[in-house]
Amino acid sequence: MQVQGVFMRACAAARVPITCISEEDPQHLLRAAELAGASAGKSAPHPNVGCVIAQGIQVVGEGFLYGQGTRSAEIQAVSRAGEFSKGATAYLNLEPEVYHSQAYGSAVHALKEAGLARVVVGLRHPLQHLRGRAIDTLRSSGICVEVGGEELNTEGIFKEALRACQVVNAPLLYRAAYKIPFSILKFAMTLDGKIASSTGHAAWVSSELSRERVFSTRAVSDAVIVGGNTVRRDNPRLTTRHRGHLPVRIVMSRCLRLPENANLWDVSIAQTIVMTQRGVRKDFQTLLASRGVEVVEFDFLTPRAVMEYCYHRGFLSVLWECGGMLSAPAISSGVIHKVMAFVAPKIIGGSAAPSPVGELGMVEMNQALKLSDVTFEQIGPDMLISGYVHPIPNVNQSVSPAVEAATSLLDNLSSSKQPPVISFYKTWDPYGEFSNFFPHAISLSDRNGKVLVWKSVEQYYQAQKFEGVEDPLAEACVRNIKEAEGPEEAAQLGRSLARQRPDLVRPDWESAKVIVMEKALCAKFSSDPELQMLLKSTDGAVLIEASPHDLFWGAGRNGAGQNNLGCLLMKLRSRLLSGPNGSASRSTPLTASLP
Repeated sequence: MQVQGVFMRACAAARVPITCISEEDPQHLLRAAELAGASAGKSAPHPNVGCVIAQGIQVVGEGFLYGQGTRSAEIQAVSRAGEFSKGATAYLNLEPEVYHSQAYGSAVHALKEAGLARVVVGLRHPLQHLRGRAIDTLRSSGICVEVGGEELNTEGIFKEALRACQVVNAPLLYRAAYKIPFSILKFAMTLDGKIASSTGHAAWVSSELSRERVFSTRAVSDAVIVGGNTVRRDNPRLTTRHRGHLPVRIVMSRCLRLPENANLWDVSIAQTIVMTQRGVRKDFQTLLASRGVEVVEFDFLTPRAVMEYCYHRGFLSVLWECGGMLSAPAISSGVIHKVMAFVAPKIIGGSAAPSPVGELGMVEMNQALKLSDVTFEQIGPDMLISGYVHPIPNVNQSVSPAVEAATSLLDNLSSSKQPPVISFYKTWDPYGEFSNFFPHAISLSDRNGKVLVWKSVEQYYQAQKFEGVEDPLAEACVRNIKEAEGPEEAAQLGRSLARQRPDLVRPDWESAKVIVMEKALCAKFSSDPELQMLLKSTDGAVLIEASPHDLFWGAGRNGAGQNNLGCLLMKLRSRLLSGPNGSASRSTPLTASLP
């Protein structure tokens, strides 16, 4: 009774309705945030999501998002809870996304059908076109929904749990607020602030345990950035040293004075992108491209320009492992959000030895950059000091000035004489249902006439690269693509084998891939009336696949791409609009040429 009395007084102080909360709520919400952490590095640019379903103190179902296009955490948790979902409470670290298609990947539909009595949400979704939609839908169906910072006061007993929900999705919150990926600057230095000796020797400043922490941080990042000096001096690999997610490796170099042979030019393990100034050393760019390294040119290469490009590419979290010459302009341009500094109990001395951050132009101590939410952690002999350059944006407010409204249909349908344009790319964006990675299963016959079910268009497309190739490696890859948890994993499998063994790609692939995609899109939209309605609602608009790097399926960064995916969708839309009663026949394939 004494514990209950303390709990009741805490509720009153937090101004939370006593009839709606329980002592177990913070514990379960913390667990949801903990589960969400397992998504890190795998779901970009989607959020890290965890779900716990409980009957009182007893957990009856759990789940977390494996990656883009996989089964949602909520669907997993409901499936595992089974009949114990009825009358239970679901704890979500983040508000679910609501799609037009309820047939596949609908977390809200699963929660509604499960018979839940209550849902506790840590954070509203930070994207405006998704924010509040799931909460309103659940409430309209009669489910009691409480939200952090609203029904659940952040200063009350939920403070720790709600903070955990913020931290686990800090990359998403920063990305939504600042329109660039969440960026961490990491460095290791001696007690006297040196990252290498005067000769540039830096192996190793920190301990092996600290380096293991760096590998783990890379594994939850979408990209790792270094400068040309780091490539020339250290010849790094920038891998995670263990199985799991491998970030894209990015080299920033204005002059491209880089070695012809470097570990980063081996793309059989992980992808490498070199970012440089337009027109610089075209012969060296050709050499890199011949080795599978992607080269991206900028009119003027700056940290801000690179981060804006990475944002449009869909990156959620970026780790900067550069030296002082690059870290200083990155900080000055406002693209660094967090710092991880490993301090080793060593002293090098000397004025020529480099420091982790170059000149910032500060002449007085009161100009120094101050970190917030600073933490200290001993890792072996080293000390890890972490802190935020900018506080984590808070979206649980009635109006969030940090989060800009996402592009909506009304934004796209302008009153000008030019045809309106609707851009799409990632599944969580407006019209994300048009993406190949949208979690919508399709059924298609193989070359032997057997009907197979594919979890997404992307999985079918990647598998078709090796269709009919009689080789054990190709056949195993097709099986792995089909069984992959989601389209991101499938795409990685297909692209990796095609890059490493181009001889295994079917010889007619270049001429067949448009037909393959056309067939998959027809199967996708023919099987779902809601997707058909969404596509038909764009009548009169130009559909653009806004990939900044794919010049075949997308429009490319400068709009010079072929936009074949957008063209196929517009062609399918015409078919849907002109068919009987405005709908396409499922049995009639799309065979006409591209518009």
